[in-house]
Amino acid sequence: MSENKAASRYAKSLIDLSTEQNALQDMYQDMVLIEQVIGGNSELEAILNNPIIPLDKKAGILDNIFGTKVHNITRTFFKLVVSKGRSAILFAASKAFIEQYNFIKGIVTAEVTSAIALTDENRAEIIALVKKENGANEVLIKEKVDQKLIGGFILKVGDKQFDASISSSLKKLKKEFAQGVA
Repeated sequence: MSENKAASRYAKSLIDLSTEQNALQDMYQDMVLIEQVIGGNSELEAILNNPIIPLDKKAGILDNIFGTKVHNITRTFFKLVVSKGRSAILFAASKAFIEQYNFIKGIVTAEVTSAIALTDENRAEIIALVKKENGANEVLIKEKVDQKLIGGFILKVGDKQFDASISSSLKKLKKEFAQGVA
């Protein structure tokens, strides 16, 4: 079974269990913490992925890092995953949990790359547009500034992309001139 499939299944089970235990919001916060900690620490990720490191050491490391900061369900999840020799999927499982949680709650992530930082007005327009087009309850915006765009923006929501950058327009115009269309 591929790691993504296994991670997704673990995440689904966690969502079901945490919903049953009325701890879905707590588990979401734990998964965000886990994703940030493991994603931001390559040494920890290497330890979790290393099959040579004994399972009890991995469990001890996770307990030292997260300890009482996480819900009891999360601590039990750590013990289960590590005892099964699957600690390498913790990062992927936390990401899968967050994706599934966002889907359940109607939360959509929009990535906006613009030539300059977005104003509050721009942000509000993008949120309204994404809510309307995707039927989302909430929109999370990840912003990036890329001065190479010259002006405009690139909006990505899921697997869709809308490119309204001046850089892209200039490239299209250049291509049309090269083909003798314009």
